[in-house]
Amino acid sequence: MKKKDSRPGSKVRAGSEKKQAYSAKSPRRPETAPKKREPDAVRSAPKAAAKEKVAAPLPVEQVPTRALKTRIGDLPTEQVPIILESSGAGDFHLIDSGNGLKLEQYGDYRIVRPEAQALWRPTLPERVWQNVDAVFTGDTDEDGMGRWRFPKAALGETWPLSLLGVDFLGRFTAFRHVGVFPEQIVHWEWLKNTIETADRPLKVLNLFGYTGVASLVAAAAGAEVTHVDASKKAIGWAKENQALARLEEAPIRWICEDAMKFILREERRGNTYDIILTDPPKFGRGTHGEVWELFDHLPLMLDVCRDILSPKAVGLVLTAYSIRASFYSMHELMRETMRGAGGVVASGELVIREAGLDGKTHGRALSTSLFSRWVPK
Repeated sequence: MKKKDSRPGSKVRAGSEKKQAYSAKSPRRPETAPKKREPDAVRSAPKAAAKEKVAAPLPVEQVPTRALKTRIGDLPTEQVPIILESSGAGDFHLIDSGNGLKLEQYGDYRIVRPEAQALWRPTLPERVWQNVDAVFTGDTDEDGMGRWRFPKAALGETWPLSLLGVDFLGRFTAFRHVGVFPEQIVHWEWLKNTIETADRPLKVLNLFGYTGVASLVAAAAGAEVTHVDASKKAIGWAKENQALARLEEAPIRWICEDAMKFILREERRGNTYDIILTDPPKFGRGTHGEVWELFDHLPLMLDVCRDILSPKAVGLVLTAYSIRASFYSMHELMRETMRGAGGVVASGELVIREAGLDGKTHGRALSTSLFSRWVPK
């Protein structure tokens, strides 16, 4: 089970600060890119107060950079469009959706959260939607802050969940996320199977790793994992999950650092990985104020990821949430990045299928994110 995008702590919005260039000459962002908004603290303050006192911008540390490499050779074979669908797994399933909301089951809790893609009307009656344990209220924007309402009784901040045999904590956060993104189960099942059936131990790099569920799935399957996130809070949460999953002795490196800075250093050192997962936000800040903007910096990130794939690499997975773009944009970028490497690039959307109250009733498919995945064959 995912990502999303401005996850609490790990993906702080870049807001209206001057953007940091990761390349010597950043390409102009396409018109389809979402407009930047003021930081939450500024947006929520009264206008008069904002005029009286404007917070000083955060210091920005320059990130080492390099030019994009020119790739030669044939483009990888393509598979499009691919719809990777999950109807639920472990302690999760999507019950119903509609009217800009989704009704979900997370372990013992039934939860209602905003979902802009749910353009239709709900299938289940209103009384079912009212019989819930938690409802997120406030800003319905993916990055917006809000609060949780508990109609039946006050609930603790965390509760236990399980997925693919890995135990971890769900958490009610101010950004409507609960610490896991269930649509990612399709990638994680692929990850688990690939590691378990490999003829050698595999090294996995998980960029923007958030609460570490993917890292724990990979480690439980037998991989050596490097988990990178710029948020100390997210790293702390991931370590809590590691203890809950009883994987304290698993070979996982938890690294709190800007993802671009980390992979550029790995490239210079000649370190490589067999599988790379990257789930970047639209906007974000690194540990020292480094600014990330997906449309500007993703090409270089994938280019560097290509260079730190091992000679016998088995996969590079990109997921992108809440952006105004077609999956074809991610698809063609991935193919150009992997030009000359052979293999196959499959791209499309991740969707979750409604499963009803019983978790078995086939319902509508709810689109959640774009993805592109390269494999060597």
